[in-house]
Amino acid sequence: MTSETVTTQAAPLRFYDVEEHEHPEGGSTMLGFWIYLMSDCLIFAILFACFAVLGGNYAAGPSPRDLFDLPQVALSTAMLLFSSITFGFAMLSMQAGRRGATQGWLVVTALFGLAFLGMELREFAHLISIGATPQRSAFLSAFFTLVGTHGLHVTFGLVWIATMIAQVGRHGLIPANQRRLMCLSLFWHFLDIIWIGVFTFVYLMGMLR
Repeated sequence: MTSETVTTQAAPLRFYDVEEHEHPEGGSTMLGFWIYLMSDCLIFAILFACFAVLGGNYAAGPSPRDLFDLPQVALSTAMLLFSSITFGFAMLSMQAGRRGATQGWLVVTALFGLAFLGMELREFAHLISIGATPQRSAFLSAFFTLVGTHGLHVTFGLVWIATMIAQVGRHGLIPANQRRLMCLSLFWHFLDIIWIGVFTFVYLMGMLR
């Protein structure tokens, strides 16, 4: 057996080469956040389905016509929609590299969000004060759960906005902060879309029952 044969037999067989391909920076972050949003969609879909089933069960108690102040709800809806517009201005400022303007529009967005949340809490306090608590009927249980879950998401969004204002102020519009603002933008606009569904399905259709 020649040395060439021994060398050939000792060499490992390689049928393919494993080469690491390039991953776009932040690609996994955006993918993971989209997966989170899809899971949140499922949560709200379940809550909407529960309200569709239970929303007509008043247990001889008050109905939406007796409880809802539609002009006030419309005003709070406008606050949230305005916040979506101002967040869009914040993203445009981010793309232009204007750190101060980005922070300013985020502050305005947070103020609109706080106004919306304050009006929602005021509505809840009023309902509870007149005895329309979640234990009163299946309709009220479904209502408080659906609207309250959305309010919790808005609260989390406001905390996130405050965090990003501080992050941008400290580190500037670095790529990592831009990715975080993109995720926050998706989350905030998602909450607007969900609220449009709540306003239409819960409040408007409830008043027509």
